[in-house]
This record gives sequence, structure tokens and C-alpha cells, in this order.
Amino acid sequence: MFRHILLPTDGSPLSEAAIRKGIQFAKTINARVTGVCVLPELCHFGFDSDIGAEFKKEAAAAMQREVNKTLLAVEKAAEEAGVLCETVQEKSDQPYEAIIEAAKKRECDLIVMASHGRKGIGGLLLGSETQKVLAHSTIPVLVYR
Repeated sequence: MFRHILLPTDGSPLSEAAIRKGIQFAKTINARVTGVCVLPELCHFGFDSDIGAEFKKEAAAAMQREVNKTLLAVEKAAEEAGVLCETVQEKSDQPYEAIIEAAKKRECDLIVMASHGRKGIGGLLLGSETQKVLAHSTIPVLVYR
């Protein structure tokens, strides 16, 4: 059965629900979990951007605080459930690639993640990281909706 579950999160309420269910599942099968949050690389706005270095630094710090808060919530939920947990953060403009790579690197045998359920033009334009993970992962993926 599964021994090590990767739990990707973006901090959204649906993602938090998937984390809770993933931790519950891990507890029932005596597996450990790894929470992962993917930070985007900071965008550069054109060649001669008017956005100052201080703003970029503040934006990066704010994103880092959110990631830390999100991963701390994963650790707390796992601790409360009595499930072994580690957390990691990755940087990538392609979150699905970072999620798959994190699972491989940590020898996870299952990825449990949320689907935001976007349909139609919204799903097409925004894309779905979950859909991309499903399409490219060789590791089983359990999608929570």
C-alpha cells in the first residue's frame, strides 16, 4: 500500500480540505506525509520596469510569510492526527513540475491534491495544475473535490 503521501497546497480552502482528508487517509494506512507549497519565481515586468527593488523585496517577503503559514498549518494538522510530517517549499513558475519532482525526490508513492473544479473557459484559460499533474505524473494521484 502507500507509505509516503505528498500533499501539495496553495493555501486555498479547498486545498486545506484536501490536506485534512490526505492526513486522515495517511493515518488510516499508517503512512507519513510531506506537505509542499510551490512559490512562483518573481515576475519581471518588462525590460525597464518602474517597479522598485523595495517593492519586489516586500512582495517576496509577503509570499514567503504566506507559504510559511500554509506549511505550518499542514504540520499542525498532521501533528494533531499523529501522522509523521515534513514540509518543503519549492520555487517554480510551473507548479505541476515542482510537485511531481518533489514527489520523486522524496520517494512519495501517492500525491493527494485538490481540484478547484474550474470548467469551461475559466478552466481552459487558467489551466489546472491538478490536471497537469494527472497528465504528467507516473506516481498515482488522488484528486479531492
